[in-house]
Amino acid sequence: MLVPDSYHAPAMILIALLLPAFGYLYLRFRNARTLLWFLGFVFALASMVLLHTISPGQFPPAAYPWLTAAGETSLQISTALFLGSLSPLRFRVGRLQVLFVIPYTIPLVAASILLYGVFHGVSPAGMAGMIFPVLIALAFAVGVFWGASKGKVPRWLGMTFSAVLGLLVVWVCLMRGPALALPLAEFVNLLMAIVLVIYAFRRFSPGMVLSVLGFTAWSLLAVEIVPGTWRYPVLYGHLIQAIALGKVAAAMGMILLALEDELDFNKAARERERRARKELEAYIKVILPRRRTEDFDRHGDEICAVVAKHSRFEQAALILEQGGRYRLAGSAGLNTVAAKALAELTARISSADFLLPGTAPPAFENTLTRRFDLTPWLAPGDDLERLKLTKVLAVPMSGRSGVEGALLLAGMRAAPVRLGGESRLELRAEDLLAIEMLAGRLQATRSQTMLLEKLIDAEKFAGLGQLAGNVIQQMNNPLTVILGYASLLEGAELDEQARKGVGAILGEARRMRSTLESLSRIARPPGDRMAAVSVTELLADMEQLHRPEFLQRSIEFQLNVAPGLPRARCSAHELRQAVLHCLQFAMASVEQTGTAQSEEGPKSIRLEASSEGRLVQIMVAHSGPGFLNPERAFDPCASPPAGEETAGLGLSLCASLLRDNNGRAAAVNMEPRGAAIILELQAA
Repeated sequence: MLVPDSYHAPAMILIALLLPAFGYLYLRFRNARTLLWFLGFVFALASMVLLHTISPGQFPPAAYPWLTAAGETSLQISTALFLGSLSPLRFRVGRLQVLFVIPYTIPLVAASILLYGVFHGVSPAGMAGMIFPVLIALAFAVGVFWGASKGKVPRWLGMTFSAVLGLLVVWVCLMRGPALALPLAEFVNLLMAIVLVIYAFRRFSPGMVLSVLGFTAWSLLAVEIVPGTWRYPVLYGHLIQAIALGKVAAAMGMILLALEDELDFNKAARERERRARKELEAYIKVILPRRRTEDFDRHGDEICAVVAKHSRFEQAALILEQGGRYRLAGSAGLNTVAAKALAELTARISSADFLLPGTAPPAFENTLTRRFDLTPWLAPGDDLERLKLTKVLAVPMSGRSGVEGALLLAGMRAAPVRLGGESRLELRAEDLLAIEMLAGRLQATRSQTMLLEKLIDAEKFAGLGQLAGNVIQQMNNPLTVILGYASLLEGAELDEQARKGVGAILGEARRMRSTLESLSRIARPPGDRMAAVSVTELLADMEQLHRPEFLQRSIEFQLNVAPGLPRARCSAHELRQAVLHCLQFAMASVEQTGTAQSEEGPKSIRLEASSEGRLVQIMVAHSGPGFLNPERAFDPCASPPAGEETAGLGLSLCASLLRDNNGRAAAVNMEPRGAAIILELQAA
């Protein structure tokens, strides 16, 4: 314990003035480190106030036992809090996680209270005095386990430091008593704080230099264990000045460390934002084909190469669902052996429970990325196990029917900017945001491509059915006439040769009738095609499919669906075809007038759905020119607009499809310009 002197007054005042700065830093950053720094200097100030209000003649402090105990205990807590702030390691007790600093500090605090409060600064003789070596040994035993835990300080250094200096403190306690061992324990705490500052921040900066110098000067309080130091008043006075100045320097250094961390944080945030923007730009530039699913899937290697080049991951693979199983569509950063082994493993994965919620833990809270373990699908002797590629991050591509694919990520590269004390290999949630957006775009584009394929196939089959129906209609009447006259001739009196000719005509005519019946089955498949169709979902799918085309053509598109719209009783494929013909007609209409149209107003198309009684109405309105004869808009023989020879045929097919589904189509002109096609269907 130091002799009181006037040098502590300025130090106490300066530390008291710096405490609000620590409080502000905690309110600003809201982290445990700044809070522990604040509490550490609160207890340091409390120890200075308590210990240096004792009169000079009270050593050992028999007249003020509990005042001295409070001061020494505050000093022990203060130095321990600095250790806990720089090395916040924990151990598990059941379900609880306990900081090492807590069981480390409790024995030292107990020893201070017993020595200065209960025994008035004099260690008792006999077995009662052994309590102090036991408490100190217990504290440093916890320190050895603390040093052996994985942290910023190497384990060998932490264990050696705690074991050697702990034995020294216990030896001093046995040889010279706990009154000198407890200040030596404070000295050990301050030395370890210096080591932790160096390993925690790993930079040469004013804050670290000032903190190290401050803790070094503060640790000079251990000089009082040297016999006879108080006999040299000049040296002792300088020592007191250095200790007081060290506390102030340590406080200012830690404030600078917190501010330097904030500057590093802002710099790292700007760098992350710049890198994320460049990554997003690279993903946006990826051209995804939209005509056939096979064309889309063949771009897997290109997509993975872009991910491996611009993300935090050196290895990327794209797997896609096909027939209830998955297959490797592309990879980048994987050697030939790893790619082949991953392709074989992917084929063994079933789509039944792949990446469903609850089957794999999330990489971060509120993220779509999952930590995916490939071990359940490994085969004996699998190369992936030899290459240690069994744990990856998976970004699912979730659709309506389940997980339709995933981006697998591995081989994380170091971050370009190191933030404070964090590792350069540490992954953050924002590092996955751009990849998750890319996965969402891939899934949406692939779903649109599959939907477009279905629409194209449906349109082809509808056209084939329409052609077959026209052929049947055109050939049925003359065939009926041929069969009628041939039947009459068959009953007449004819010679043998003429009778054979009539029989041949009847046979070929009946075979032609059979052929026409087969065509009729193609034109209209057997069975009830009518069903309760959700017009809301159908229009939403079509809006999602054609939105890029509207944007590419600079057409303003609006979709308005009345809430609570009932389902329509019709064929979903034929209704989709009818709306598609109307949209294609509307797009052709708003584009045919060119610059003249843009001078009158923007090009726009509205798709609206509402209900009236037992009818469901779908209106496709556009800002192009109106119909010359709205009542003949669906006549295939009507004169089409200039340059749109197929417009009349498309609207004619639309009207035929509506009639086949017990509905009707109408065309109206809008004021002051524009036109609309109204489709009416029966509500289910």
